[in-house]
Amino acid sequence: MLTAAFIWGVAFVAQRVSLDHIGALTFNGLRFAIGALSLVPLTFLFKPSGLSRQQASWKGALVPGLIAGVILFTAAGLQQVGLKWTTAGKAAFLTGFYILLVPFFGFFLKRRPHVGVWIGAGLALVGLYFLSITAEFTMGFGDALQLVGALFWTAHILVIDRFSPRLDPLKLSIVQFSVCSVLSLAWGLPSEPFSGAGLQAGLIPLLYAGFGSVGIAYTLQVVGQRGIAPGPAALILSLETVFAALGGGLLLGEQLGPRELLGCALMLAGMVAAQVWPVRKAVPQES
Repeated sequence: MLTAAFIWGVAFVAQRVSLDHIGALTFNGLRFAIGALSLVPLTFLFKPSGLSRQQASWKGALVPGLIAGVILFTAAGLQQVGLKWTTAGKAAFLTGFYILLVPFFGFFLKRRPHVGVWIGAGLALVGLYFLSITAEFTMGFGDALQLVGALFWTAHILVIDRFSPRLDPLKLSIVQFSVCSVLSLAWGLPSEPFSGAGLQAGLIPLLYAGFGSVGIAYTLQVVGQRGIAPGPAALILSLETVFAALGGGLLLGEQLGPRELLGCALMLAGMVAAQVWPVRKAVPQES
Protein backbone atom coordinates (compact mmCIF):
# COMPACT_ATOMS: atom_id res chain seq x y z
CA MET A 1 0.00 0.00 0.00
CA LEU A 2 2.87 2.33 0.84
CA THR A 3 4.52 1.53 -2.50
CA ALA A 4 1.27 2.34 -4.29
CA ALA A 5 1.09 5.68 -2.48
CA PHE A 6 4.68 6.42 -3.52
CA ILE A 7 3.97 5.59 -7.17
CA TRP A 8 0.86 7.78 -7.22
CA GLY A 9 2.66 10.65 -5.51
CA VAL A 10 5.54 10.65 -7.98
CA ALA A 11 2.98 10.35 -10.80
CA PHE A 12 2.03 13.98 -10.14
CA VAL A 13 5.61 14.89 -11.04
CA ALA A 14 5.41 12.79 -14.22
CA GLN A 15 2.11 14.45 -15.17
CA ARG A 16 3.62 17.89 -14.58
CA VAL A 17 6.68 17.10 -16.74
CA SER A 18 4.52 15.71 -19.55
CA LEU A 19 2.83 19.09 -20.08
CA ASP A 20 6.04 20.36 -21.70
CA HIS A 21 5.64 17.81 -24.50
CA ILE A 22 2.07 16.44 -24.71
CA GLY A 23 -1.31 18.15 -24.39
CA ALA A 24 -3.14 17.56 -21.11
CA LEU A 25 -6.11 15.63 -22.49
CA THR A 26 -4.03 13.75 -25.06
CA PHE A 27 -1.71 12.65 -22.26
CA ASN A 28 -4.68 11.43 -20.22
CA GLY A 29 -6.08 9.56 -23.20
CA LEU A 30 -2.80 7.76 -23.82
CA ARG A 31 -2.01 6.97 -20.19
CA PHE A 32 -5.43 5.52 -19.46
CA ALA A 33 -5.24 3.45 -22.65
CA ILE A 34 -1.90 2.05 -21.46
CA GLY A 35 -3.35 1.47 -18.00
CA ALA A 36 -6.39 -0.37 -19.37
CA LEU A 37 -4.22 -2.62 -21.55
CA SER A 38 -1.89 -3.37 -18.64
CA LEU A 39 -4.82 -4.71 -16.59
CA VAL A 40 -6.15 -7.08 -19.26
CA PRO A 41 -3.69 -9.92 -18.43
CA LEU A 42 -4.75 -9.71 -14.78
CA THR A 43 -8.30 -10.72 -15.72
CA PHE A 44 -6.92 -14.18 -16.54
CA LEU A 45 -5.01 -14.41 -13.23
CA PHE A 46 -7.57 -13.06 -10.75
CA LYS A 47 -11.09 -14.47 -10.79
CA PRO A 48 -13.72 -12.78 -8.60
CA SER A 49 -15.52 -14.90 -6.06
CA GLY A 50 -19.09 -14.66 -4.81
CA LEU A 51 -20.45 -13.14 -8.04
CA SER A 52 -23.01 -14.46 -10.47
CA ARG A 53 -22.05 -15.13 -14.07
CA GLN A 54 -23.76 -11.89 -15.13
CA GLN A 55 -22.00 -9.83 -12.45
CA ALA A 56 -18.59 -11.24 -13.39
CA SER A 57 -19.10 -10.65 -17.13
CA TRP A 58 -17.92 -7.81 -19.35
CA LYS A 59 -21.56 -7.01 -20.10
CA GLY A 60 -22.27 -6.48 -16.42
CA ALA A 61 -19.42 -3.98 -16.15
CA LEU A 62 -20.41 -2.01 -19.26
CA VAL A 63 -22.96 0.53 -17.96
CA PRO A 64 -21.34 1.10 -14.53
CA GLY A 65 -17.97 1.42 -16.27
CA LEU A 66 -19.42 3.98 -18.68
CA ILE A 67 -20.78 6.09 -15.81
CA ALA A 68 -17.53 5.85 -13.84
CA GLY A 69 -15.49 6.55 -16.97
CA VAL A 70 -17.29 9.81 -17.73
CA ILE A 71 -16.74 11.01 -14.16
CA LEU A 72 -13.11 9.86 -14.27
CA PHE A 73 -12.59 11.73 -17.56
CA THR A 74 -13.81 14.95 -15.93
CA ALA A 75 -11.80 14.52 -12.74
CA ALA A 76 -8.57 13.52 -14.47
CA GLY A 77 -8.98 16.24 -17.10
CA LEU A 78 -9.37 18.98 -14.49
CA GLN A 79 -6.37 17.63 -12.62
CA GLN A 80 -4.09 17.45 -15.64
CA VAL A 81 -5.12 20.83 -17.09
CA GLY A 82 -4.82 22.45 -13.66
CA LEU A 83 -1.23 21.26 -13.37
CA LYS A 84 -0.30 23.89 -15.96
CA TRP A 85 -0.85 26.60 -13.35
CA THR A 86 0.12 24.97 -10.06
CA THR A 87 2.80 22.74 -8.58
CA ALA A 88 2.72 18.96 -8.30
CA GLY A 89 2.73 19.16 -4.50
CA LYS A 90 -0.17 21.59 -4.24
CA ALA A 91 -2.14 19.64 -6.84
CA ALA A 92 -1.74 16.46 -4.81
CA PHE A 93 -2.90 18.05 -1.56
CA LEU A 94 -5.89 19.70 -3.20
CA THR A 95 -6.83 16.46 -4.97
CA GLY A 96 -6.46 14.62 -1.66
CA PHE A 97 -9.30 16.74 -0.30
CA TYR A 98 -11.57 13.94 -1.54
CA ILE A 99 -10.55 11.94 1.55
CA LEU A 100 -12.71 14.35 3.56
CA LEU A 101 -15.35 14.99 0.92
CA VAL A 102 -16.24 11.30 0.50
CA PRO A 103 -17.56 10.78 4.05
CA PHE A 104 -19.04 14.30 4.04
CA PHE A 105 -21.16 13.62 0.95
CA GLY A 106 -21.86 10.17 2.31
CA PHE A 107 -24.01 12.00 4.88
CA PHE A 108 -26.54 12.68 2.11
CA LEU A 109 -26.46 8.97 1.25
CA LYS A 110 -27.56 8.16 4.81
CA ARG A 111 -24.01 7.40 5.97
CA ARG A 112 -23.50 9.60 9.01
CA PRO A 113 -19.92 10.97 9.20
CA HIS A 114 -18.07 10.35 12.46
CA VAL A 115 -16.61 13.16 14.55
CA GLY A 116 -13.16 12.68 13.03
CA VAL A 117 -14.47 13.79 9.63
CA TRP A 118 -15.65 17.11 11.01
CA ILE A 119 -12.38 17.66 12.88
CA GLY A 120 -10.43 16.72 9.76
CA ALA A 121 -12.56 18.97 7.59
CA GLY A 122 -11.91 21.95 9.85
CA LEU A 123 -8.15 21.35 9.81
CA ALA A 124 -8.14 20.81 6.04
CA LEU A 125 -10.12 23.98 5.35
CA VAL A 126 -7.65 26.04 7.37
CA GLY A 127 -4.84 24.28 5.56
CA LEU A 128 -6.49 24.99 2.22
CA TYR A 129 -6.54 28.68 3.11
CA PHE A 130 -2.80 28.77 3.82
CA LEU A 131 -1.95 26.57 0.84
CA SER A 132 -3.92 28.26 -1.91
CA ILE A 133 -5.57 31.53 -0.81
CA THR A 134 -3.41 34.62 -1.30
CA ALA A 135 -3.28 37.73 0.87
CA GLU A 136 -5.83 39.27 -1.52
CA PHE A 137 -8.24 36.38 -0.78
CA THR A 138 -7.95 34.97 -4.28
CA MET A 139 -7.19 31.45 -5.45
CA GLY A 140 -4.96 30.60 -8.38
CA PHE A 141 -6.68 29.21 -11.47
CA GLY A 142 -4.79 25.93 -11.30
CA ASP A 143 -5.63 25.49 -7.62
CA ALA A 144 -9.30 26.17 -8.34
CA LEU A 145 -9.34 23.49 -11.05
CA GLN A 146 -7.78 20.98 -8.64
CA LEU A 147 -10.38 21.80 -6.00
CA VAL A 148 -13.28 21.35 -8.46
CA GLY A 149 -11.60 18.16 -9.60
CA ALA A 150 -11.65 16.89 -6.00
CA LEU A 151 -15.46 17.02 -6.17
CA PHE A 152 -15.42 14.75 -9.20
CA TRP A 153 -12.87 12.41 -7.57
CA THR A 154 -15.34 12.24 -4.68
CA ALA A 155 -18.19 11.35 -7.04
CA HIS A 156 -15.97 8.75 -8.71
CA ILE A 157 -15.14 7.06 -5.40
CA LEU A 158 -18.81 6.97 -4.38
CA VAL A 159 -19.79 5.46 -7.74
CA ILE A 160 -17.06 2.82 -7.51
CA ASP A 161 -18.09 2.10 -3.91
CA ARG A 162 -21.61 1.42 -5.13
CA PHE A 163 -20.76 -0.80 -8.09
CA SER A 164 -17.49 -2.59 -7.25
CA PRO A 165 -18.86 -5.07 -4.66
CA ARG A 166 -21.29 -6.40 -7.28
CA LEU A 167 -18.93 -6.54 -10.26
CA ASP A 168 -15.54 -7.85 -11.31
CA PRO A 169 -13.32 -4.94 -10.16
CA LEU A 170 -10.72 -5.51 -12.88
CA LYS A 171 -13.28 -5.51 -15.68
CA LEU A 172 -14.99 -2.46 -14.19
CA SER A 173 -11.63 -0.67 -14.09
CA ILE A 174 -10.74 -1.62 -17.66
CA VAL A 175 -14.08 -0.36 -18.97
CA GLN A 176 -13.88 2.95 -17.09
CA PHE A 177 -10.25 3.52 -18.10
CA SER A 178 -11.15 2.79 -21.73
CA VAL A 179 -14.08 5.23 -21.64
CA CYS A 180 -11.85 7.90 -20.07
CA SER A 181 -9.19 7.28 -22.73
CA VAL A 182 -11.61 7.55 -25.66
CA LEU A 183 -13.22 10.75 -24.36
CA SER A 184 -9.82 12.33 -23.60
CA LEU A 185 -8.40 11.53 -27.04
CA ALA A 186 -11.60 12.60 -28.81
CA TRP A 187 -11.33 16.00 -27.14
CA GLY A 188 -7.57 16.36 -26.95
CA LEU A 189 -6.28 15.27 -30.36
CA PRO A 190 -8.31 17.83 -32.41
CA SER A 191 -7.62 20.72 -30.02
CA GLU A 192 -4.08 20.14 -28.75
CA PRO A 193 -0.76 20.13 -30.65
CA PHE A 194 0.60 16.63 -31.09
CA SER A 195 3.75 15.40 -32.77
CA GLY A 196 5.99 12.38 -32.86
CA ALA A 197 8.82 14.42 -31.37
CA GLY A 198 6.64 15.54 -28.47
CA LEU A 199 5.48 11.98 -27.87
CA GLN A 200 9.06 10.74 -27.85
CA ALA A 201 10.16 13.49 -25.44
CA GLY A 202 7.27 12.76 -23.06
CA LEU A 203 7.42 8.96 -23.40
CA ILE A 204 8.97 8.20 -20.01
CA PRO A 205 6.41 10.24 -17.99
CA LEU A 206 3.66 8.72 -20.14
CA LEU A 207 4.81 5.14 -19.54
CA TYR A 208 5.26 5.81 -15.83
CA ALA A 209 1.76 7.27 -15.53
CA GLY A 210 0.24 4.46 -17.60
CA PHE A 211 2.00 1.32 -16.38
CA GLY A 212 3.11 2.62 -12.98
CA SER A 213 0.27 4.81 -11.74
CA VAL A 214 -2.60 2.84 -13.28
CA GLY A 215 -1.36 -0.70 -13.84
CA ILE A 216 1.17 -1.46 -11.09
CA ALA A 217 -0.17 0.79 -8.30
CA TYR A 218 -3.76 -0.32 -8.87
CA THR A 219 -2.69 -3.97 -8.60
CA LEU A 220 -0.69 -3.27 -5.43
CA GLN A 221 -3.75 -1.59 -3.92
CA VAL A 222 -6.00 -4.55 -4.73
CA VAL A 223 -3.50 -7.04 -3.29
CA GLY A 224 -2.67 -4.87 -0.28
CA GLN A 225 -6.27 -4.29 0.75
CA ARG A 226 -6.75 -8.02 1.17
CA GLY A 227 -4.84 -7.82 4.44
CA ILE A 228 -5.63 -4.35 5.78
CA ALA A 229 -8.81 -2.60 6.90
CA PRO A 230 -10.24 0.26 4.78
CA GLY A 231 -9.47 2.96 7.38
CA PRO A 232 -5.73 2.29 7.71
CA ALA A 233 -5.57 1.66 3.95
CA ALA A 234 -6.96 5.11 3.16
CA LEU A 235 -4.56 6.64 5.68
CA ILE A 236 -1.55 5.00 4.01
CA LEU A 237 -2.74 5.99 0.54
CA SER A 238 -3.18 9.61 1.65
CA LEU A 239 0.62 9.77 1.97
CA GLU A 240 0.72 10.16 -1.80
CA THR A 241 0.30 13.88 -1.13
CA VAL A 242 3.54 13.93 0.87
CA PHE A 243 5.40 11.95 -1.80
CA ALA A 244 4.11 14.35 -4.47
CA ALA A 245 5.35 17.39 -2.55
CA LEU A 246 8.74 15.76 -1.94
CA GLY A 247 8.98 14.64 -5.56
CA GLY A 248 8.11 18.10 -6.84
CA GLY A 249 10.84 19.60 -4.69
CA LEU A 250 13.55 17.04 -5.48
CA LEU A 251 12.87 16.43 -9.16
CA LEU A 252 11.34 19.69 -10.37
CA GLY A 253 12.80 22.21 -7.95
CA GLU A 254 9.32 23.29 -6.86
CA GLN A 255 9.66 25.11 -3.56
CA LEU A 256 6.85 25.63 -1.09
CA GLY A 257 7.11 28.63 1.23
CA PRO A 258 6.47 28.51 5.01
CA ARG A 259 2.82 29.50 4.52
CA GLU A 260 2.23 26.75 1.93
CA LEU A 261 4.08 24.15 4.02
CA LEU A 262 1.84 25.01 6.97
CA GLY A 263 -1.17 24.54 4.72
CA CYS A 264 0.12 21.15 3.56
CA ALA A 265 0.72 20.08 7.16
CA LEU A 266 -2.79 21.09 8.24
CA MET A 267 -4.41 19.36 5.26
CA LEU A 268 -2.46 16.18 5.95
CA ALA A 269 -3.42 16.39 9.63
CA GLY A 270 -7.06 16.70 8.59
CA MET A 271 -6.81 13.64 6.34
CA VAL A 272 -5.15 11.65 9.13
CA ALA A 273 -7.79 12.74 11.67
CA ALA A 274 -10.58 11.63 9.35
CA GLN A 275 -9.07 8.14 9.12
CA VAL A 276 -7.51 7.60 12.55
CA TRP A 277 -10.60 8.52 14.58
CA PRO A 278 -12.76 5.52 13.63
CA VAL A 279 -9.73 3.20 13.93
CA ARG A 280 -8.99 4.49 17.43
CA LYS A 281 -12.64 4.15 18.46
CA ALA A 282 -12.73 0.60 17.13
CA VAL A 283 -9.79 -0.57 19.29
CA PRO A 284 -11.17 -2.44 22.33
CA GLN A 285 -10.13 -0.99 25.67
CA GLU A 286 -8.43 -3.22 28.22
CA SER A 287 -10.41 -3.79 31.41
